Amino acid sequence: MLEQLTEQFLQSIQTPRAWVGLAVTLVVAYALYRFGRTLLRSLERHLPARLVWGLKWMWLLLVGVGWLAVAAHLLQLSALPFLYEYGQGIAAWFGHSAAQTLVVVAIALIAWNLVGALAHRIVPDDEFNRRTVRVQTLKGVIESTLKVAIVIISVIAVIQSLGVNATSLLAGVSVLGLAVSFGAQSLVKDLFSGFFILLEDQYGVGDVITVNTGLLSGNVEKLNLRMTALRGLDGTLHIIPNGQINTVSVSSKDWSRVVATVDVTYSANLNDALRVLKAVSDELAADPEWKHFFLDAPDIQGVTQLAPDGVTLRALFKVQPKSQYAIGREFNRRIKIAMDQAGISIPSPQRHLNFGDGPVEIRLVRDPVPARTPGSPDTPAPAAAPSGHAPGLDAGKAAPLPEQERTQAPITPSMTRDAEDDRS
Repeated sequence: MLEQLTEQFLQSIQTPRAWVGLAVTLVVAYALYRFGRTLLRSLERHLPARLVWGLKWMWLLLVGVGWLAVAAHLLQLSALPFLYEYGQGIAAWFGHSAAQTLVVVAIALIAWNLVGALAHRIVPDDEFNRRTVRVQTLKGVIESTLKVAIVIISVIAVIQSLGVNATSLLAGVSVLGLAVSFGAQSLVKDLFSGFFILLEDQYGVGDVITVNTGLLSGNVEKLNLRMTALRGLDGTLHIIPNGQINTVSVSSKDWSRVVATVDVTYSANLNDALRVLKAVSDELAADPEWKHFFLDAPDIQGVTQLAPDGVTLRALFKVQPKSQYAIGREFNRRIKIAMDQAGISIPSPQRHLNFGDGPVEIRLVRDPVPARTPGSPDTPAPAAAPSGHAPGLDAGKAAPLPEQERTQAPITPSMTRDAEDDRS
């Protein structure tokens, strides 16, 4: 018997048909096994743990013996009568509609999980660049497209297994789809717009964009052929059909710019203020914590505006995308400390009042001092004025600010985008 089995096996295994059959049946067996495990996993909450454990091993044994039986039938191993006849029965049963439908559903489930597993294994780099944006965007689009294709193919296969002519059905569906397309022009417009957004790499997942001239803005969380999902600063998720996007302003494409401005009073020495601005800009660009964000040396543009409340000085920093927000915050902290140390005032809003040409009469009235009564505590005498200063001379002058460390921030500025950060 052993010699006969060996002879039959060696004769059958030499044909390519046997190898292909074994591979196909192995895939089908694995699909059925995974399908059964999924069903058992959904029943774990309703059945005892030992029963579920026993059913899992029983299902594994059943699938394994079934595959061995089908393999014995494919290889014509009549020397194993039990497995050969059992495999012949399984092959005949798979010719029925119900068995074919079960196989199609099982294979579709395996393909669905496989696409999801492969998509999750694609992990983009932590560094923000165009390659990372493209990987994140295309990963989601390809995953959703493949899953839609799996569903469509599975539905067609199930229809054919039930004995329905899929060719004529697809022809009728195509005519119906043509009629529906005229009534769903906005959907077609969304799909075409999404296709060109992906093709031209206009923006992608992770980019910071402003849509339709400032109506909506935020970080792109999801992008597919039909819609774009933006997450605003307050956490609101905006869902925008791609066909309704007319203009897009991308704040994180290739490189970004920090518009560093500071206002000083009209009485300030502008040359000293410009020197402070240049010193702070060069200091920030040379700082080891921040210099890797800079793509160019700071551009000190000088006096850019004579505003009603002060003089505006401006510098421009060309930096890596999405780093402009943190660098702008750090610049604001440093320039305020530097201006205080240099004695240069940053203006507050000022208004001039005109009372006409007539004289203005100002009266100073002192509150009466209450009379002392016997037994009342003595009123403390006013503090003596410092030597060389008249009393009340410094009453309206603010105390000097304490010395502050400019190069070491107490907290690290956040990279989060603010709506106000887009203002130039």
